[in-house]
Amino acid sequence: MKILLTPQESETFFHSSLCNALGYMSGYGIEVAYAEKDYKAARKKLGSPCYEDVLLQILKDGKSLKVIDHECDGEYNRKITLKDVHEKVQTTDATWLIQMEKEEDDATTADCILQTVFFGEIIFG
Repeated sequence: MKILLTPQESETFFHSSLCNALGYMSGYGIEVAYAEKDYKAARKKLGSPCYEDVLLQILKDGKSLKVIDHECDGEYNRKITLKDVHEKVQTTDATWLIQMEKEEDDATTADCILQTVFFGEIIFG
C-alpha cells in the first residue's frame, strides 16, 4: 500500500517522531546535530518552543540537520532537509504510519519513521 501525505502531514509525523524517539535513537549512538547559529535563529522565531519545535523550524528555514553516527565509525552519518521529510516520511511502512495516525504509537513506531527519513530504511532494530 502506498500512502501519500501532504507536506504538513509529513511534518506532523516527523515532529511527533522527534518527540518520541530522539532519546531512543541515542541508545544506539545516533545524534541529531545542527549549526548553533541555525538553532538560535530558529528558536527566536518561536514563542516558547520545545527542542523538537526548533529542530523542525531549522528545516523550515531551509537549513539542514546532521545525523551523526557515534557507534559505527560514521557509516550512517547523513544530512537531511525539509525535502527529505516531505519525501521520505510517506515511504515509511504503512504499519508505522497507521499506528501513529491512530495514536497507538510508541518509541519503536517513531524510531522507524525517523530511520526511514534519516537512512531511507530501517537499519537498527
